[in-house]
Amino acid sequence: MGEYEPRGITVRDVPPAEFIATYAAHLKNSDKFELPKWADIVKTGTNKELAPYDQDWYYTRAAAIARKIYLQPGLGVGALKRKFGGSKNRGTRTFTFGNAAGGIIRNILQQLEEIKVVEKSGKSGRVISRVGQVDLDRIAGQVAQGGGDAESDADSDSDSDGSDEE
Repeated sequence: MGEYEPRGITVRDVPPAEFIATYAAHLKNSDKFELPKWADIVKTGTNKELAPYDQDWYYTRAAAIARKIYLQPGLGVGALKRKFGGSKNRGTRTFTFGNAAGGIIRNILQQLEEIKVVEKSGKSGRVISRVGQVDLDRIAGQVAQGGGDAESDADSDSDSDGSDEE
């Protein structure tokens, strides 16, 4: 019998960090998704003191938002603000929770709607559209194939390194 080939790789089947990095690169290379003028000076939430150091943080956040909506349909701006929020340093007082910036999330959702990755739900929040699901699953398939190749390359490199030292 032949080797088992999984069919229908979805976003759930791949590691989140690899998927988000790959989809962020896809959004960056796409002409449809634009970086706003204010992206280099804005904070990502009330709990932050500075803007992100990474130049491509906006694409990374957009990929993470698309993944969250794929996994949990019906999320709105308020729910995403809580998902991407974090601990707020208040000096000598105890830490509390600080929401993420809603304007950034709203802007990303509007851009994802323009490129037809997400659409507004009938009740509330956003859901992944059919086109968006196909696109995200295609990227997940690329990650799954690339991840397998990278592991085999790393194994062969470590074997060749070991033989060079002998």
